[in-house]
Amino acid sequence: MLPIGLLPAATLQSWQAADPDSATDFAASDFAGDCRRYVAFWTLARELLESLPAKPARNNEQARAAETIREKARAARQRFLAQHTASVYERLTQNYSRFIRVETLVQAAADAFPGLVPGADEIAEDAGRLQRDKEGVEIDQGIFLSHVLGEMRSGTHLCHAMLLPRADTEPHLEKFIADGFVDLDAVTVERRGHAVHVTLKNPRYLNAEDQTTIDATEIAIDLATLDPKSNIAVLRGGEVEHVKYSGRRILGSGINLTHLYRGKIPFLWFIQRELGFVHKFMRGVARADALPDDVHGTGAEKPWIAVVESFAIGGHCQILLTQDYVLAANDAFMTLPARKEGIVPGAANLRLHRFVGDRLARQCVQYERKLPCDSPEGRLICDEVVDAGEMDAAIERVIENLTSSGAVGAISNRRAFRIAVESLDLFRRYMAVYAREQAYCHFSPALIANLERYWNAQNRAD
Repeated sequence: MLPIGLLPAATLQSWQAADPDSATDFAASDFAGDCRRYVAFWTLARELLESLPAKPARNNEQARAAETIREKARAARQRFLAQHTASVYERLTQNYSRFIRVETLVQAAADAFPGLVPGADEIAEDAGRLQRDKEGVEIDQGIFLSHVLGEMRSGTHLCHAMLLPRADTEPHLEKFIADGFVDLDAVTVERRGHAVHVTLKNPRYLNAEDQTTIDATEIAIDLATLDPKSNIAVLRGGEVEHVKYSGRRILGSGINLTHLYRGKIPFLWFIQRELGFVHKFMRGVARADALPDDVHGTGAEKPWIAVVESFAIGGHCQILLTQDYVLAANDAFMTLPARKEGIVPGAANLRLHRFVGDRLARQCVQYERKLPCDSPEGRLICDEVVDAGEMDAAIERVIENLTSSGAVGAISNRRAFRIAVESLDLFRRYMAVYAREQAYCHFSPALIANLERYWNAQNRAD
């Protein structure tokens, strides 16, 4: 029960009267009527929430009231989407005639169906806060996207949209084809012979991923994949600045935990990453006029070689599971510290067991088991382990061995393996679960506690 004296009485009464929680309303197939009823309910819920102090200033009673209002509004979203996801997506995409990336889709949904997902003003209001102080409105984005991805037609269409080249790739592509080099700040792309080398660069943060790297990384993957003058791609980490690793190459340290703690990584970052560049490693870059359906092979793709130097932590370990060949230094290691962060490690839960088996996969994800690359377990992920000082020569040798019989066979075999282990439909269904679960994890108090306990995040400089 909500305390009467705590909230504006008239608004509270109107909100309770507007609740569309009835068997009749739920059973009705009245999209237009439900839109009016549910939007009115969500609008009043927001008014009630705005009458309360900001989250850090709430007392226990106010915090419970806010949680109750959010839970009821969230339950209403679940009911509405259970009935109308297909109709919502059809309206947003003009009956599937437009491809809309996930970052734009949620804003379009906010504009067309106020309250279904947070609007730009709500997102902006939360953006400057520490993660612990955020209202958690982005959870509703996760609920929405989970329903979209859970529907076969809308989910496949959204996956297709995210596999298309980014609009901001095109200005760079002509230059790259001509010059063979593009510097995107967080990533460089360079053609050497018949191979494209993509180098990840976030040296201050041990090549971690964050909001400053995600767009550039996807553009780089587009460029490497679409380049007509090369037939294989190499992913490698650049040198870093940290005193402990100064001058050494590192593939990457996963998500930037300092930025995560400080609220600088929005929920959509996780979805954009998995549906975007990580999926493009796996499935290539799609065409708008052909469904990336696993069978007809209509997109552009290349074999990928990943180079593990020093370590591949978290998200960078996840990337290895999408690569055609993993070449590792004998002093490098891999780990998925999802337990210490309290989040879902991307699509690792979908892919890791195929490499190492179910039990070891669970140990890696749920018990943070560290895998030295030069170990029996590490070699289940790494195809080849070489002396760290011989890496440059090893890369050239692997490029030659993988392409000496031509790129056509390599790509054909890659497609054949993919349809056997991870269909687009399986990926879509996994992402429907991931979108919902990651949203709740991202705003869980356990996330903050874990970052403070294991990362000392509260005392780290930004």
